[in-house]
Amino acid sequence: MIIFREFTFDSAHFLPRVPEDHKCRAIHGHTYKLKVYIEGPLDDELGWVADFAGVKKVISETIDLIDHKLLNNIEGLENPTCEIVAVWLWNKIKQDIPGLVRVELNETPTSGVIYEGR
Repeated sequence: MIIFREFTFDSAHFLPRVPEDHKCRAIHGHTYKLKVYIEGPLDDELGWVADFAGVKKVISETIDLIDHKLLNNIEGLENPTCEIVAVWLWNKIKQDIPGLVRVELNETPTSGVIYEGR
């Protein structure tokens, strides 16, 4: 079974490696939507795959590191494309979320990335 939990956070960034005339070269912000997916067996006694409250605690602690921040100032996010932010999030949470199989990160309602730890 696969369960998921959604989160949002707001961050600013700029992409220093794109051409100078690219609109993303300038500082701008996004309301990001993060969705984490956890796979595992349904616990017969508890009736769940994972405790949503525990998942929320882990993810919230990680989001606090980047919420309302300039992503370029965070170690490992000097070129914070959506893809790089998704990998950074994965690496921060994978050891604390058993069964993590996917993170989905949208930087706009119509664009985003799916990362499955490969």
